[in-house]
Amino acid sequence: MKILIASDIHGSRIYAQRVVDLMAEEGAAQLVLLGDIYNHGPRNPLPDGYDPMGVAAILNAQVGRLTVIKGNCDSDVDTLISDFEFVSEGVLFVGGKKIFLQHGDKFSIDALPKNCGDAFLYGHYHTGFIERRGGVLVANCGSVSLPKNGTLRSYLLLDGAHLALKDLDRNLLAEADI
Repeated sequence: MKILIASDIHGSRIYAQRVVDLMAEEGAAQLVLLGDIYNHGPRNPLPDGYDPMGVAAILNAQVGRLTVIKGNCDSDVDTLISDFEFVSEGVLFVGGKKIFLQHGDKFSIDALPKNCGDAFLYGHYHTGFIERRGGVLVANCGSVSLPKNGTLRSYLLLDGAHLALKDLDRNLLAEADI
């Protein structure tokens, strides 16, 4: 089963729709969002197509295929427009591998969670990459709406124990087996 993993939509209806479109294009059965869904955050500019209610409508239509991790810009009031729950952390068991999920405001490549398993996936920094730290595969999906440090808008595609980082045109940027 393919799982599309994205982060840091920051209220952009345009990029929320692109993520849903990518699910279809990639044949992904599930969508995992690693936080910062509706609000742009005080240090970020408004993204193109800023429309939190539009984002809610797009994501609420995916509720049966959606897991959402709470980011540092996500507030309790966001749940009032959401037909889904925000959770602080998550774990996937795919292809015999344990994959730990968190927004990235508490953990990062330089501060891995204890017992995170075979892989740790996060967002928060808006810079996509895939690297190994010891026996753990660490990946940041980047931001679909507000990339930073010269990186491209990006997402992760998990297919069994294979992880790919792609730009929004589906070009491969990096890949690794967990």
